[in-house]
Amino acid sequence: MATFELYRRSTIGMCLTETLDEMVQNGALSPELAIQVLVQFDKSMTEALETQVKSKVSIKGHLHTYRFCDNVWTFILQDAILKTEDCQENVGQVKIVACDSKLLTQ
Repeated sequence: MATFELYRRSTIGMCLTETLDEMVQNGALSPELAIQVLVQFDKSMTEALETQVKSKVSIKGHLHTYRFCDNVWTFILQDAILKTEDCQENVGQVKIVACDSKLLTQ
């Protein structure tokens, strides 16, 4: 399964990366093993989002920036409103990164 490294910039991904860096610096973990952990994290996040997340979200906002590069779309919305079945949340800025799912199965 091919994966993207998208989730490494999430809060949990950044915490994992910082922890692995600290463990490598302290000699508790080899750099090779730290890389394997990050690759497994990428695979696990992709699989979990495909199979376990059933929620739907509606997003409205003012499109500030959009970009298409290497089959990846990036959108930045300002004054966005996120709506789920249960609630609505106003947020200042949202960054959406979207990839073609067909690329994940190659």
